[in-house]
Amino acid sequence: MKPVLSLVPALALVAACGGGTDEPDATPSPTRASTGSTSPTTPPAPAARAPKVIGTVATGLEAPWGIDFLPDGSALVTERDSGRILRVHDGKADEVGRIDETVSGVEAGLLGLVVSPSYAQDRRIFVYTSTDDDNRVLRMTYADGRLGAPRAILTGIPRGQIHDGGRMEFGPDGALYVATGETGDGPLAQDPGTTAGKILRITQDGDPAPGNPDPSSPVWTLGHRNVQGLAFDQGGNLWASEFGQNTWDELNLIEKGTNYGWPEVEGRGQQDRYRNPQQVWETSKASPSGLAFAEGRLWMASLRGERLWRIDVTGARATNPKGFFVGKYGRMRTVVVAPDRNLWVTTSNTDGRGDPQAGDDRILLVDPGTS
Repeated sequence: MKPVLSLVPALALVAACGGGTDEPDATPSPTRASTGSTSPTTPPAPAARAPKVIGTVATGLEAPWGIDFLPDGSALVTERDSGRILRVHDGKADEVGRIDETVSGVEAGLLGLVVSPSYAQDRRIFVYTSTDDDNRVLRMTYADGRLGAPRAILTGIPRGQIHDGGRMEFGPDGALYVATGETGDGPLAQDPGTTAGKILRITQDGDPAPGNPDPSSPVWTLGHRNVQGLAFDQGGNLWASEFGQNTWDELNLIEKGTNYGWPEVEGRGQQDRYRNPQQVWETSKASPSGLAFAEGRLWMASLRGERLWRIDVTGARATNPKGFFVGKYGRMRTVVVAPDRNLWVTTSNTDGRGDPQAGDDRILLVDPGTS
């Protein structure tokens, strides 16, 4: 089904969402006093009102997963199960190509997408996809409305029916950060010899980026169960949202060479060799996926929790999480900051685990409410 774009009047949508619902802070487990900081200069967030859904960017999508924007303000969007890449622009959503090697299944498929920070010169985009044999990062060009031939730059990332990671983000250092999952095999997360259950840091050619803990390895951090959200704040800190198992989902501050504990620890623990998360949530309230940073705050989309979380960031501390739109739009997968500073938030109700409504899946246009 071809996506249909619409601009829904703000008044109707505000009435539908009821202006947002706050959730109390999650009850924390015991924690150590400090997690350290990569850059303590992020200032406190400005005062804000509740976010509001002010429109619908697109409807009729099939499990949208990755989104990034081109210099002209249009966006490229992946669909996990179809393997399609769409360009969303000027009231239309056009298919610009398919990744033929994509093999979907449960949580596998065509996942993350990022646009090169030097796109104006190189026209490169990158996707993370599942094949019959592995997960891999592909590089291709997008120019004049067409995708170039994909080139695999990183292969052999273990693939599973579940826990395939897939989020990617370019850092301020120009490196490409890639989140992977441990495919349901927990010990892989602690094995430095595999790329499963890690955050990787690579060049645009797929090589380990200069400055990695092991110069011969793409591994940046380890001990992750299934990271599906990455975001850099304005101070250069990297944050990651991560699925827990039965008890605690996590928001982590990511630092070079750090071990985040899975499967030895879920949530917060007492072992100094593992880094504690900054925030934890009961899995019924989160199951976090996409993550974005805007106007001094992190925004985290939640699948099982069916809400958008807003989290304050001051320096290297994340505090005061509040949930909005609880249950109004179903499962929420991806959140990105648009060029106009509003948020695009995707639903994920057609992914086999949701309850699709008319028009699903969709991209919601959200005013984050900063003043």
